[in-house]
Amino acid sequence: MAPLIKLGLPKGSLQEATLQLFRKAGFYFSVSGRSYFVDSDDPEIEAVLIRAQEMARYVASGAFDAGLTGHDWVMETGADVHEVCELIYAKVSARPVRWVLAVPENSSIQSVKDLEGKRIATEVVGLTRRYLEQHGVQADVEFSWGATEIKAPQFVDAIVEVTETGSSLRANKLRIVETLLESTTRFIANKQAWQDPQKREKLENMALLLQSAIAAEGKVGLKMNVPKRNLEQVTRILPALTSPTISHLADSDWVAIEIITEEAEVKRIIPALRRAGARGIIEYPLNKVID
Repeated sequence: MAPLIKLGLPKGSLQEATLQLFRKAGFYFSVSGRSYFVDSDDPEIEAVLIRAQEMARYVASGAFDAGLTGHDWVMETGADVHEVCELIYAKVSARPVRWVLAVPENSSIQSVKDLEGKRIATEVVGLTRRYLEQHGVQADVEFSWGATEIKAPQFVDAIVEVTETGSSLRANKLRIVETLLESTTRFIANKQAWQDPQKREKLENMALLLQSAIAAEGKVGLKMNVPKRNLEQVTRILPALTSPTISHLADSDWVAIEIITEEAEVKRIIPALRRAGARGIIEYPLNKVID
């Protein structure tokens, strides 16, 4: 039986974070050596690794039914795809990446207007040219094959580069002038595939599980038994996402409480809960949180 979904997974810096996210969502992919083909435990999915920069084009053309790539690469390629959902995860942090205009620390360039007649190196040529056009600026934009940070000021006047933290730019004595675009990872689909009821249902299910896996990041569940006489004291301590779940026990003098909370809070509240009278406290990890 042919797979229902042809899925593109980003190869490179996002690869391992993406595979971990899918594992938490319940989809197990394994990559053998340098192969671009990915084994899947789901017979309805055929997965292939491909560079995020190319993903949107191949999804738009129908080579893939769906894929994961950055919003920046959808904008750069101008690909006509359906955005299923946003997936906020990254190789370093959960913050969006930024495409920024950067210049040497001692450069006289203070805004995009100062780029008139200048040379700019970047991997996102289309995005940069459109940004310049929006500001009525004419400049020479050249494609950079990598190591863009080292090209200013020796080869170009400015660069447009992607950053999560800005540390690499600072290390290369560059100063951020403006932000062109903020970008997060998107789950995108081919528009024809999205119109197919079977494929759409599968993609919607995948999106729900991926989003729920992200929602569970940094959260844990707590269970405990509490004497009824201590209930108010204990509940005042609980930083639950919603009101705690309280259940009666066979012993009518006790109740069971269950909550979801931030993992970072646990080291603070467990001792406080114990002192407030909670017993049998259990902490457990979460793979998914679904509203």
